[in-house]
Amino acid sequence: MAMAIEAPSSPASFVVTDGRDHFTVERPWQHPGPDGSDVQAISQLALDRHGRVFVLQRAAPALRIYLPDGRLERSFHHPLLTSGHGLHVDARDRLWVTTYDAHQVLAFDADLRPVMALGSHNLPAWEKPFNHPTGVHIAPDGDILVSDGYGNSRVHRFAPDGRLRRSWGSPGNGPGAFNTPHAVWVLPDGRVLCADRDNDRIQVFDGTGTLLAMWEGLVRPMALWATADGLTLYVSEQVPRLSRLDTTDGRVLGRARAFGIYAHGLAGDTAGNLYVAEQGATSLVAQFRKRITP
Repeated sequence: MAMAIEAPSSPASFVVTDGRDHFTVERPWQHPGPDGSDVQAISQLALDRHGRVFVLQRAAPALRIYLPDGRLERSFHHPLLTSGHGLHVDARDRLWVTTYDAHQVLAFDADLRPVMALGSHNLPAWEKPFNHPTGVHIAPDGDILVSDGYGNSRVHRFAPDGRLRRSWGSPGNGPGAFNTPHAVWVLPDGRVLCADRDNDRIQVFDGTGTLLAMWEGLVRPMALWATADGLTLYVSEQVPRLSRLDTTDGRVLGRARAFGIYAHGLAGDTAGNLYVAEQGATSLVAQFRKRITP
């Protein structure tokens, strides 16, 4: 019996699977701005409740904000937004950014007005916040988790008002130690996941920093994104590839190729589409658009 073959949606599209879902990959997904400008070196991206995609660049303007169809809505910059690395949009559409060479975590409200700054601009600290922080995520209870990072080997937990609650971690490769904690994510059940990049693993902690598990079998995990129910975790790696993990035990359930040199940033939407910040000779946003399969 002959097999029907679906024509590609565009010459630049690919079809991949993560072991469960199939995705059409569009790269680049973003369109140039009206002035012809396009993305530069991308660190991370995140989506708000309206499906807009916020792309964090390492050069001005720090943020390029795209509509759900890939058209540029606006660019945004702030004097403190230098060397942007980590980006998270919380349930209130506030933006949280780590500036890895300026040693801060900055928060902006939904109108992009600055509302909080953690750490001191251009003032690094050893074993205290911050020394080249990498990632930030807001826990279900409003606490602020930060992976810190290229200088320190720590995770910090702050109260919603910015008060430091606790820190944990030290340099090394043993249980609970870090070698470049590159990203952090808090699951709905309160477990804290940290991409321990140069130890090729994800470490899992409870909310107080007690080690619960180590998920190995990864290659330089870069970014983390979990579904809203917290049951599925996607990880970008330097291989380059995307891995899908079961968060009950860290089992790898499937893998798909990423493109470019590696996928530095990763985010998803409620429809199951994934967005990847590619770094390479040319930086771009790749959309992994979920396909409906028979």
